[in-house]
This record gives sequence, C-alpha cells and structure tokens, in this order.
Amino acid sequence: MPSQQRRSADLSIGQYLINRLQDYGIQDIFGIPGDYVLSFYSMLEESPINVVGSTREDCAGFAADAYARINGMGALCITYCVGGLSVCNSVAGAFAEKSPVVVISGAPGINERVNNPLLHHKVREFRTQMDVFEKLCIAGAELSDPLTAFSEIERVLDACDRFKRPVYIEIPRDMVHVVPPTAQGFRRPKLDVDPDALAEAIREAKTLLDQSQKPIIIAGVEIHRFGLQDQVLQLAEQAKIPMAATMLGKSVVRETHPLYVGLYEGALGRAAVTEFVEDSDCVLLLGTFMTDINLGIYTANLDLKKCIYVTSEQLQISHHHYHNIPLQDFLEGLTKSQPQPGLRPVPAEFHPAAEAFEVSADEPLRVSRMMKILNGYLGKENIVVADIGDSLFAATELVVHERTDFISPAYYTSMGFGVPATVGACVARPDERIITICGDGAFQMTGQELSTLIRRGDSPILIILDNHGYGTERYLHAGDWEYNEILPWNYYKLPEVYGGGKGYLVTTEGEFADVLQQAWNDRSCVQIIQAKLAEGDASTTLLRLAERLGARVQGR
Repeated sequence: MPSQQRRSADLSIGQYLINRLQDYGIQDIFGIPGDYVLSFYSMLEESPINVVGSTREDCAGFAADAYARINGMGALCITYCVGGLSVCNSVAGAFAEKSPVVVISGAPGINERVNNPLLHHKVREFRTQMDVFEKLCIAGAELSDPLTAFSEIERVLDACDRFKRPVYIEIPRDMVHVVPPTAQGFRRPKLDVDPDALAEAIREAKTLLDQSQKPIIIAGVEIHRFGLQDQVLQLAEQAKIPMAATMLGKSVVRETHPLYVGLYEGALGRAAVTEFVEDSDCVLLLGTFMTDINLGIYTANLDLKKCIYVTSEQLQISHHHYHNIPLQDFLEGLTKSQPQPGLRPVPAEFHPAAEAFEVSADEPLRVSRMMKILNGYLGKENIVVADIGDSLFAATELVVHERTDFISPAYYTSMGFGVPATVGACVARPDERIITICGDGAFQMTGQELSTLIRRGDSPILIILDNHGYGTERYLHAGDWEYNEILPWNYYKLPEVYGGGKGYLVTTEGEFADVLQQAWNDRSCVQIIQAKLAEGDASTTLLRLAERLGARVQGR
C-alpha cells in the first residue's frame, strides 16, 4: 500500500483524496463535470492531476479502464446520477475483467437533503446511486462524515489496489472543502495464510510437474493485473515450460518469447496450438478466467486431474481445493521449489517469426489478410486496442511484442470500448503508437471520442472495419436480418467535421497496404482508415465461434 506521507491536519477531504490518488500512481483522471461535482473538479484542475474531459460518461469509463490496464490504476470523475448511472456499463466491464478503476462522483450536499427535497438528478432516494454501485464495485464509501472520511478513502483505495476491481467514492459537494478536526486511521486487513496449507499445495504442484513430460503454462489476465509477469517468466524459463495465453490474457507475456506457443482458445483457435495444449500431461493455469470465450465456447478439452488452477480467489490442484492461498505466494513458492519436469521443445511453427506476405493489390479487403499486413509493422513501441466482434477475433492473429500491449474487453465484450479506450491508452503511454481496430457498428456507438483525441493532439491509427453493420451477429444468427444493418457513414471524412486528423478510404488490399504505410509514417495527428471489407468477409475465428455459438443464439 502506498505510504500516507501526504496526510496533514490541514487538508480538506477533497485535497486528501487527490493526494492519495497520486500516491497510487494516478496522474490523469477522465470524466465530465456537473454542478454537484464542480467544486471538486476545480480542485482537480488546480492539482498536478491531468483532467481529461470526455464526450460521454461511459466513454470516460472505458478510457479510465484502458488507462488502468496500462498504468496499474485509473480514475474517473462524474456528477450525480445523470453522470454516475451513465457510466455503469463501463464500470461493470472493469469489474468483470478486474481493472482497478476509482469512480468518484459528486452528490447533493448533506445540508441540502433536509426534508427530502426533489433535487435535480435525484432518483427515488439520495442513496440510489450508491446502492447501484455497491453491485458494480468491490468497495464503496460516501464521504459524509468528516471524522471517518480519510479512513474511508484509505479503505476504498486499498480495496481497489488489493482486489484489482473498481471502487466507488461519493463526495457530497458541501464536504469537498471540509477540513476534519481529527481523522481515524486505517489498517489494511491481513489475510490469514496457513503456512502448512501453502507448503502442501506447493509440494503437490511440484510433484505433478516433476512427474510430467509435457507440461504447459496457460497465463491469464490476472498475471498482468497483479504484476506477476516476471515471476511467471522466471518459473517458465527456470523449468523450461512452454507458455500459452488466453484471449483475455493476450500479451500477458510477450508473444515473441521462445517458450510462447500462442493463444489457447479451444476449438476456436489454431488447431496446432489446441492440440499442443490438450496433449499436455500437466496444465498450470495461472490467473486464468474460465470464461466461455477463453474456453472456446466450452470446447476446451482439459483433464481436471492434470490441472493446477490458481487465481487470486481460488487454488485447485486436481480435485483438491486449498483456501486463502495468495496467487503471488503460491507462484513464488512454486518457483523456489525448482520443479524439474521433462524437457518439452516448442515446435518451430509456433515461433511468430515475420512470415513473407505478398500483397494482392487489386483483391477486395479481407480482414485476416489485413492483419498479416499490419503484423509487418508492429514492434515494441505499439499498443493494439481491439473493439468487440471481428475486430477482436481478427486481432488475435496479431503478434504483440511486449507485455500488456493488447487491450480488449474479451470477457465482458461490450461494443464501443475501442475508441474511448484509445484515449486512455494515449494518455497512459503518450510516447507509444496506438493502433485501434474497431468495427463500424462499435464506432457509431462511441466514436465521438475521436473529438477528444483530436483536441489532445494524439496520433493513433484507427482502422474502421466497414461491413455496414453488425457482422458478428450476422454469423451468430444466420439470415438476412434488417436489424444487423446500420446507416453507412463516410468515416474517412470525419476529420472535416472534427477539424483535425486525416482520413483515408480503402477498398482493396493494395490501397490498404499503401495507406497504412503512409499513416504509420505520419505522427502529426489521428489517422483514420475506413476499410470497406469484401461482402460477407469474416475471420476464421469468428466463423468457428458462429459454428459453436449459433445454435444457442437461435435458442436450439
């Protein structure tokens, strides 16, 4: 827990909160002001924290989520109810995928609530918004008592840091400048770890690994969230165990590592990777969410008796369950035990060397071939943001060169994540080039955050996959359904509307290759590439998903 060195007897509640946000590494905050939070917003603007205004509250939430995934913790600030309730979907996604976001909301003053008046923005009761966020966050507090305000801030921020999930802080506007006469302290709860249970779990896991000839590590998203990448690499390199990742955990380790074999997606993924993983006689699942998407719509064929499943919330080895064993403690202990499994070579076909690709200049655009062209540009200074749909499925074919350089809501799968998440990524890593892949349907939901990118002077490359509608749904529920169609936009002309950026329209493979090179070399502004796809085109992963999930969607 960061030190409380900024605590001072003359700090107001608002200033104390701002100081503690900085202590947790938050240097930027996203949101939209409103009258119930204007006083705190003014305090923010006068502080060292950079305030990034968004066009919508849910966009601010997506931006803060992406920022948190890169920076370690993020924050957003909105007004009461009309702002807070608008951001619920973004916060729900952050909770589902363990992204530590601090939600700060203004509220009517305590002195304004006498006789229960019908104040603007109020819904039913003054606690309505607090009640809603208690369902969406791991911890929450209303800073209504000066004597407990500091300790409540500490408790909530500590929970965000420990559990890597969003938290909620509501500050009535007449409490922002209150200086508490005294303040309660806070002590982080201590997890009671049974050393005997930990030692036994490590012994059992080591035994399974020592007896194995074909081990595999499947690294999940929690390895990134809890900053355990180095420990996983130490274990893998020390014992020479091959590594795979899940779709949600893509880029948790660099994909150019010689022990990395690719994404494990059950029947949705590459057959060679699936066979390699499922042929393993010991599967070490580290920080992996067992979601339907991660498991290839439950096509994953993993034998429980051969699995060591470890997350921040549970530890299961074969059919044995261990309780209250921290993920980090287990990982460190297992590494120190120096397991010695059989040596399992990684086939050369898994090494993501740049493959020769010849552009077919006059061919219509196909998304998988576009990814092959894009792969030729990606390096260590790039972050890929993928929205939901074929943007995500096709982007799994990209080779990410550094850890945490691929961002997508691959579990919660909320469309509209991509463009506002690009804002968060640009703020968190201003020196890196962000490449965003977004479908036209998702862009029409939240693409107005392009305005924020242009206002800030950011220069990401935004590739809009234009198939005039919801392409994923067309495959999940076959038929010529009108509800999957959207109004075609001239996306490449948006710079004229927004007053900044450059736009390109491409319809062939050759045009895409030429424009991508031009955009890549131009760091002066946002680059928008409207890519009109061949009619009916879809990635191989999407076609496999549709085959597995289509019957369920149609209720069969």
